[in-house]
Amino acid sequence: MLKKVLIANRGEIAVRIIRACAEAGVRSVAIYTEPDRYGLHVKRADEAYSLGEDPLRGYLDPAGIVSLAVQTGCDAIHPGYGFLSENPDFARLCEEKGITFIGPSSSVIHNMGDKTQARDSMRAAGVPITPGSDGNLENVEEALTLAEQVGYPVMIKATSGGGGRGIRRCDTAEELKQQYPRVISEATKAFGSAEVFLEKCIVNPRHIEVQILGDSHGNVVHLYERDCSIQRRNQKLIEIAPSPQLTPEQRHYIGDLAVKAAEAVGYVNAGTVEFLLTGNEVYFMEMNTRVQVEHTITEAITGIDIVREQLRIAAGLPLSIRQEDIQYRGYALQFRINAEDPKNDFLPSFGRISHYYAPGGPGVRVDTAIYTGYEIPPYYDSMCLKLVVWALTWEEVIARGKRALDDMRLHGIKTTAQYYQQILNHPDFEAASFNTSFVPEHPELMNYSIKRHPSEVALAIAAAISAHAGF
Repeated sequence: MLKKVLIANRGEIAVRIIRACAEAGVRSVAIYTEPDRYGLHVKRADEAYSLGEDPLRGYLDPAGIVSLAVQTGCDAIHPGYGFLSENPDFARLCEEKGITFIGPSSSVIHNMGDKTQARDSMRAAGVPITPGSDGNLENVEEALTLAEQVGYPVMIKATSGGGGRGIRRCDTAEELKQQYPRVISEATKAFGSAEVFLEKCIVNPRHIEVQILGDSHGNVVHLYERDCSIQRRNQKLIEIAPSPQLTPEQRHYIGDLAVKAAEAVGYVNAGTVEFLLTGNEVYFMEMNTRVQVEHTITEAITGIDIVREQLRIAAGLPLSIRQEDIQYRGYALQFRINAEDPKNDFLPSFGRISHYYAPGGPGVRVDTAIYTGYEIPPYYDSMCLKLVVWALTWEEVIARGKRALDDMRLHGIKTTAQYYQQILNHPDFEAASFNTSFVPEHPELMNYSIKRHPSEVALAIAAAISAHAGF
């Protein structure tokens, strides 16, 4: 087994990895920049090292992180998600310095990060892909010709893109002319590459992804699917496992496709294969070569610790489970509680948390790095915690989600919690009838009032009396 792991990340995912290391008997090393000096991952790791004053530079410095791992006697690095997690140069540098990268090889990360190369690999493996360009586009004229062939609407996408960035939908030739240079500009700024490709836009699909695990002994399994259709501007809000919208036949087919995709590229470690589903048609979208934010709900329905499995695979051990041993039970939901104001176009709401009370009870899990008194820095992603609920039936998991969201107390900032309550109460969601258009088609979900718990009212009154009395 591994002896010492440097965690090249921050926040809740760093805490999650630290916990897995502790249970596996592996020492953990945290890194931090100045705004994270009092971060929970810094407090919980066995060792912690500063990367300097700049909020981001240290987290994005492959050479500096690998050098620190070598200096501190680490035999592995876990990248988490975001930051350098899908940077092939980072993985390659680990390989060169004899540090185990807890993820797939640098070549797989590179090939799957190049969206056109990923499409080519899937096409060769017999995994269905959306109609579109065979490679990168040379110019807007080529894009216009191809769009006429596959039919509008189409999507212009950054070849090196991800996270919902560098994507534009075009419904007409005029829109395509306008959006083409914008995507190139976005791609260049965000990913350092001006390469883009075109594919047919699948209108209002369901977004289904499959969790896979592969070891260095040639074994690949899937842990069933997650439904990520509840999203806003390509950013996931609520994730569900398994999808309440799939038939058993669809579930079996998509799981097999994901395994075929992973085997085709020699995938090792944890990853996710993402698909778009419309009717009975399934199309490969992309492969995420890292642990996903929403791995929690797969763990909830299967009982398999995905991060611990990552550590085992990285240590050269075979998978601890076979496909025939993997079963799922019940349903799980994950709510990304973001520090955002839904009533103000989801603007970030960073600041000091004056009071935080975590929900609990049966079937409730919280992954977070916040605490009362913690100041959420404005330099990073707005997600401040992940609330996960599990129950045996779809109706029960919705009820549990409502209760857990109501249990949570998070003051000092605005969050998306009340907005998620509105989604859970919507008849279409209750009927498990939704796709990626759910959020934009229901703007009325913003029309809610903040429900005040009696204890909160009492505290406010007591504070007012205290202030008036001059205490």
